[in-house]
Amino acid sequence: MKYKQLLKLLACLFVTAVVCVLFFHYKEAPVFPQQTKIGATYMTMNNDFYKYLNAEVEKSVNERHDQLYTRDPALSIKKQVEQVRFFIREKVDVIIINPVDSNSRQLIASLKKAKKEGIKVIAVDSQFKDSSAVDTTIVSDNYKAGVLCAEQMMKTKKSADILLLEHRDALSATSRIQGFLDTIKKHKAYRIVSRIDSLGQTEIAMPKVKKLIQDGLDFDTVMALNDRAAIGALAAIKGEQMADTQIYGIDGSPDMKSLLAATPEIQATVAQSPYTMGQEVIKATSKLSKNQTYPKEIIVPVQLLTKKNIGEADLAGWQ
Repeated sequence: MKYKQLLKLLACLFVTAVVCVLFFHYKEAPVFPQQTKIGATYMTMNNDFYKYLNAEVEKSVNERHDQLYTRDPALSIKKQVEQVRFFIREKVDVIIINPVDSNSRQLIASLKKAKKEGIKVIAVDSQFKDSSAVDTTIVSDNYKAGVLCAEQMMKTKKSADILLLEHRDALSATSRIQGFLDTIKKHKAYRIVSRIDSLGQTEIAMPKVKKLIQDGLDFDTVMALNDRAAIGALAAIKGEQMADTQIYGIDGSPDMKSLLAATPEIQATVAQSPYTMGQEVIKATSKLSKNQTYPKEIIVPVQLLTKKNIGEADLAGWQ
């Protein structure tokens, strides 16, 4: 009797051991073993452009049963470097990055380390000073966006005293401003009277522009690197009751398009598409994760929106 009980006990222990081994094996094993792991970090999610861009990526990730880690460094280069290091530890297949600082040696070094680990790197909406840190760069035609703003301004004004709102650490932003400056440089009637770094944020641009007005700076035109900074300038100008000022932005955000349609100060915005950019990122992710070739750079077209053609645009959404 005791012998049979011992056999039963041993049999139970064996079955339990097998079940435990299987349980922990399948717990650790991914549900979809062929899934691609992706890390995405954008300079700030306090910008709807990046929210919509990431939503396009996330939609594809869900359809393919891949895995996406999305991080927001909130304009902190230190946080973004830490996020890249986290992606490396998680052994992601692809890193999607919109850099807080395109010139940061620490960030570039972290991305090069990721590449040595076999991780593919996609820069989006802004390029890096050192292009060897990434496998591909996907950006809007930022230089042309600045050119289009300058050309539109010159059509509507014979002269201008211009305030520039910049983001000096982002090469996409500096490309926009450079396109604007190159277009007006041979025309002495168009003068730059001041330049301030707004980081492309409404809450930073507004008080800085307000202070310039209160300090007596004379300007009649604002060229902003993006719509968020332009809207900050508009708030300051309205608050200080400054008349006859024209404002130009870049993004084509829903807020800016509505203001373009209804507000005399807003003269134009150059629309870029987070949807198109997101779709290009998806293509690059798919190709690069399989070690397939992909162009080193993709330039996404932009579109000038003015008071003449704003009626043809979708005011509620992005282009």
